[in-house]
Amino acid sequence: MKHFRQFLTAALFAGVFLATSGRAKTGHGGYVGAIVVDAESGQVLFEDNADAVNPPASMTKLMTFAVLHDKLVDGSLTLQTMVTVTAADSKIGGTQVWLKEREIFPVEELIYAMMIQSANDAAYALARTAAGSAEAFVALMNAKAQALGLTHSTFHSPHGLPPADRRIADSDLTTPRDFALLCRYLVSETDVLKYTSVRTRPFGLSRPNGPVVMTNHNHLLGKIAGLDGLKTGFTNGAGFCLSATAERNGRRIIVVTMGGADSKVRDLKVAELIERGFAALPPPTNISTVKAAAAIPPPATPASQDSIPTVKVNRAPDSPAPAKPSTDLSLSFQVTPTK
Repeated sequence: MKHFRQFLTAALFAGVFLATSGRAKTGHGGYVGAIVVDAESGQVLFEDNADAVNPPASMTKLMTFAVLHDKLVDGSLTLQTMVTVTAADSKIGGTQVWLKEREIFPVEELIYAMMIQSANDAAYALARTAAGSAEAFVALMNAKAQALGLTHSTFHSPHGLPPADRRIADSDLTTPRDFALLCRYLVSETDVLKYTSVRTRPFGLSRPNGPVVMTNHNHLLGKIAGLDGLKTGFTNGAGFCLSATAERNGRRIIVVTMGGADSKVRDLKVAELIERGFAALPPPTNISTVKAAAAIPPPATPASQDSIPTVKVNRAPDSPAPAKPSTDLSLSFQVTPTK
């Protein structure tokens, strides 16, 4: 652990120097803004310029997922609904699974493509299918943002690509604080982790030329204990962004950073903030914890000190131990810029 902290400090120092010298908008921590929250209570455990407005880039797809989930819940869409790819879907560009006109895929397969591969073509095809047009779907995204209390967020696309004019004002815009609200909603009310926790998966098994092997752009998966989501993002205007979540001992935290100048620095900073967040969590105070502790019975009969056997008591599932910083932090990054 000592060596990791020394490595992390040195890497962050070097990364912040590169970030601030190469990208004027990046803050002193390798980001424009950041926030860490307790997923259950919403308590802010750390924040630094958390109300900075910035494009979320491909993190936008988390709001796309939120609207798709609503459609799945109301029955207007199912995971087995077949989506026929249009010419417009196939021409979105950026990171993709190279959809071709007239190909047909179920909704669920396209959701995996959107969340693992960060496929812009899949996001666009899903939005068009769910609402009739991408424009109508974006209207639903903004309505959902209002319903969730995202007061400084505006969406213009289902995928997060920059607008044709490249003007930041015309981009999808949000803040770390707003996005943490969205992430809390997703982890508590949807099955988003089913998709974001997958590290690799093939797409298009029946394609004549074989499937695309998708690799999750979140390189912290498998490197940080308990981490199972959520979404990365990058454009030149947005910088490197990441919404991350991890669960340990029944406690979950959410970290959002935006506007980083380097993907490796971003990942190292998020790793640091995850440890900082778990260390800052207050002791659990829910009633189930108290009941579980009270339910442990005393010995049935008195016994002498020499005859008392050693008893191992397993902690009840709803009685989490106080969170401790993980020591499973041997990060061996080989991170390349990702969407």
